[in-house]
Amino acid sequence: MPNLVTEFLDGEPYDYYPIGNYVVSALGVCDGRPTFKYTRVEVAGTLDRLDAGEDIDAVVEGYRGLVSREAILEAIRLAADLPLSSVA
Repeated sequence: MPNLVTEFLDGEPYDYYPIGNYVVSALGVCDGRPTFKYTRVEVAGTLDRLDAGEDIDAVVEGYRGLVSREAILEAIRLAADLPLSSVA
């Protein structure tokens, strides 16, 4: 498990475990499920949208600047690297 990182966002501490550059597990955010850094946008929901056939550019547009294309591509790469036993 990576080390806990503390940053300040709008003067408030933001504590998270980095999973990637854009994907984190933040304390107190979505019960620690992976989200995109500085958001409450869950990675699993984004991957579900893509799996349902939504185009990546449409997903990016739908998040209105909260989540970048690069962040979504990182989430896809990270999910692809998961062992199958953790997906079930």
